[in-house]
Amino acid sequence: MSSTPRPDDRVASAFRFAAELVAWVATPWALAPHSVPLAVLSVVVLIGLPTVFSTPGDKRNVIVAVPGHVTIALVLLQLVAAVAAAWVAWHAFAAALVSVLAVVTVVLELPRWRWLVSR
Repeated sequence: MSSTPRPDDRVASAFRFAAELVAWVATPWALAPHSVPLAVLSVVVLIGLPTVFSTPGDKRNVIVAVPGHVTIALVLLQLVAAVAAAWVAWHAFAAALVSVLAVVTVVLELPRWRWLVSR
């Protein structure tokens, strides 16, 4: 395990949280016309997985410890869900804004992701 200190990601975490909120709203919004149970399940998965699985040192409370690449995959899941669902459920302008939010989030997350890969 690397002794590299965790990067300061306060700005990145704000963008990450905004993208997560979009995923939590847009995904069930996009799925509900097709299947309400699937819409509910999407929220459980999008909120539950990152709550249960985390990389030690990345969060204060770790329920199930996973390597850094799993945490990165969970963030990518949130971002892909936010963008895809926004394009399905919302007006193109709103979906484009969500897409920009996701790209900015990825760029801001890169230092944290490099740190997570070393975990």
